[in-house]
Amino acid sequence: MKVGFIGCGHIARTMAETVNNTKGFELYCVAARDLDRANAFKDEFGAKKAYGSYEELVADDNVELVYIATPHSHHRDHMMLCIEHKKNILCEKAFTVNEAEANEVLTAAKENGVFVAEAIWTRYMPARKLIDDIISSGKIGRVTTITANLGYQISNKERIIDPSLGGGALLDIGIYPLNFALMARNNVNVKALTGICTKAETGVDLQDSMTLAFEDGSIATIFADAEVTSDRRGYIYGTKGYIEVENINNPEVIRVFDDSRKPFMNSEIIIKNDYNGYEYELLEAKKCIEEGKIESEMMSHRETLRVMRFMDAFRASWGIKLSNEI
Repeated sequence: MKVGFIGCGHIARTMAETVNNTKGFELYCVAARDLDRANAFKDEFGAKKAYGSYEELVADDNVELVYIATPHSHHRDHMMLCIEHKKNILCEKAFTVNEAEANEVLTAAKENGVFVAEAIWTRYMPARKLIDDIISSGKIGRVTTITANLGYQISNKERIIDPSLGGGALLDIGIYPLNFALMARNNVNVKALTGICTKAETGVDLQDSMTLAFEDGSIATIFADAEVTSDRRGYIYGTKGYIEVENINNPEVIRVFDDSRKPFMNSEIIIKNDYNGYEYELLEAKKCIEEGKIESEMMSHRETLRVMRFMDAFRASWGIKLSNEI
């Protein structure tokens, strides 16, 4: 499958390596507003072509899947451009800057029969099924509480600090503990949510603390921090025990304990990805496209919209604008 890249930043470099190391894919072309930058990316990663505009990329008939790796603020426009040219899309998280934009994109994709998926890698990893299976087995009993955190020292990054780029901790890293909690409840409805944040001088959120109450009586308390390095752990507590996940952003080890805090026999699972963990979203996109689907069950359009809706609600309660307009 020939993949075209819109954007040449850090995450695009990681995905370029992934494409080159995943069977069934070809890094066909890359586009940037600066042709020299696109050419440098092409030469480094062995792409066939480089374009100095996104319009040229989507006009290339050979492109079968477009990977979008631009700032959140540009996702809506770049996806709409792809849809206009009937190009299948794998778009980095956060999908857009708000639910309204996400709904516009997904409506257009449905009308045009174009595959679109949000590239939040934790939704596609094998670790997700492992955790789901432990919960559904009843080993830890009825789930009552979830905690998760993610923190990186990235407050100096332009994409974080600049509101015009859809900045803030929530859209960039808070989305991971939020998805961790939602996956652990496996589509159980949320009945209430509340949270607080601290802000940078630019008005974006830097530290977020959020609580979600689910209709089955369980709750999740999560935090994201763009100024510190956290332990990235997630816990799913049940009436008979609990699950510990090392690194919710890329699970490395899963451990299961009983209600006396003792590990179950042979319950430690060490996760080893086929490559770096990003390959699974690529493989899922390819599978869906070949089957004629326009969305993936692993990260459905409904779930993308739900996550955006929750992030809108948190930011609105913090007095943060839900668009990239300053």
